[in-house]
Amino acid sequence: MTSYSAIGPEPDDADPMVSSTGSLRGRRRGRGKKDIGYAGQATWISSVINLVNTILGAGLLAMPSALSKMGIFLGIFVIAWAGLTAGFGLYLQTRCARYIDRGHVSFAALSQLTYPNLSIIFDAAIAIKCFGVGVSYLIIIGDLMPGVVRGFAPGAGEIAFLVDRQFWVTAFMLIVIPLSFLRRLDSLKYTSVIALCSIAYLVVLVLFHFLKGDTIPDKGEVRVFKWAGPVPALASFPVIVFAYTCHQNMFSILNEIADNSHFRTTSVIFASIGGACGLYILTGITGYLSYGDNIQGNIVSMYPTAPASTIGRLAIVILVMFSYPLQIHPCRASIDACLKWRPRRRSQNETSPSRNTLLAQGKPATKANNEMGDVRFAVITTTLIVLSFITAMTVSSLEKVLAYVGSTGSTTISFILPGLFYYKISDPDSTHHQRLIKDEDDEDEFHSSDAEGYVMSDAHKSRDWRRGLLRNLSLALAIYGVVVMITCLATNTFLVAAH
Repeated sequence: MTSYSAIGPEPDDADPMVSSTGSLRGRRRGRGKKDIGYAGQATWISSVINLVNTILGAGLLAMPSALSKMGIFLGIFVIAWAGLTAGFGLYLQTRCARYIDRGHVSFAALSQLTYPNLSIIFDAAIAIKCFGVGVSYLIIIGDLMPGVVRGFAPGAGEIAFLVDRQFWVTAFMLIVIPLSFLRRLDSLKYTSVIALCSIAYLVVLVLFHFLKGDTIPDKGEVRVFKWAGPVPALASFPVIVFAYTCHQNMFSILNEIADNSHFRTTSVIFASIGGACGLYILTGITGYLSYGDNIQGNIVSMYPTAPASTIGRLAIVILVMFSYPLQIHPCRASIDACLKWRPRRRSQNETSPSRNTLLAQGKPATKANNEMGDVRFAVITTTLIVLSFITAMTVSSLEKVLAYVGSTGSTTISFILPGLFYYKISDPDSTHHQRLIKDEDDEDEFHSSDAEGYVMSDAHKSRDWRRGLLRNLSLALAIYGVVVMITCLATNTFLVAAH
């Protein structure tokens, strides 16, 4: 039987831990019981929509070019592998969330339970990554809108401000500013639907040109099993890996979803990653078969000037416009955590911090305890918007900067942090892990009082084996993230920069 040496006396009814452990029992058994003092409001479909919209972006249009470097066979394998590893990182986040009271899960909260003095580094990496991606979205708007205007109204080129990138960046900021001030991620579900409609149009556009065959005159060689060589394939690897980055919003989804049972949260991950993987493969193959090795980085830019391709460019603008608030949301939370960070000392008798120290020093968990004040919320949001606007207005290309930010920030968020957090927090010797296990064992014994002892013993052994395997896999994911980071940094420094 499992030993619980680090657990103190059983908490009484007044202990806030009772409510949180009760919720853990519900989640484990698939009932999705809501925690006392907090109730999520987001539906399953809205959670999937927001997560898919966070995943899908301009990277969708770069998949054909990535396949041209790797070949179709290897490219499909890498796309599927990148989706699998990204999905496993999301799954580890759901497992880590079981150790934090409902509605309070965040990278900062987990850092306080695992690596409290390093939390500021983790949050800074998330903030920088999300800020850089948000700025890149504004730059894409400024670059594409003049072409969209010329496509719809060729004579509009004579009007200077209509083909001025700075004018369009300013104009679209007026749309995204109100969306950036929404507190809940679930409030963006309707704009995410519009963005996904833009994604659907882009996929249909690629399929249409492939089936129509109007790109045959410009078609180059098509590689199925061969690749362009190790250097081009390695250079396209980060494009595929970073195309799945959505982990910065996963904790918000776990906080807001109404049914946070294990089955529902896992199905959100499966539907989101699986749908994105399918679209990446479909667009990659059909786009590559359309142009072969003559494919460029953005396939939409290669199509002949026509209303359909012009609408496609507008669809990209709409997509990145509504994706901008999805980057501001986690960036704001990470900056707030950085501002609240204080170095802490752990006493000799303290093996790990209590969950309740994260929440109002033992008071029952409420949503209000974890929310930013209105003034703080407004100041941080305004600062982010102003800085991103100034950067987008003054810098026309952030490719190299984003390459390094993506290499560090995306790998940290997607692989390293989920792996390290779960490996640390699921340590069999930790107090909070043993309390969670004891609660689940008590629940098993209560519901299986008439079961044979050896049956329960076998069940415990099987469960402990699965937990040990998951913990080892989480460490492997963190190591994999470090390898990917080094590989991508080396690629950007020595391969991409050399060309």
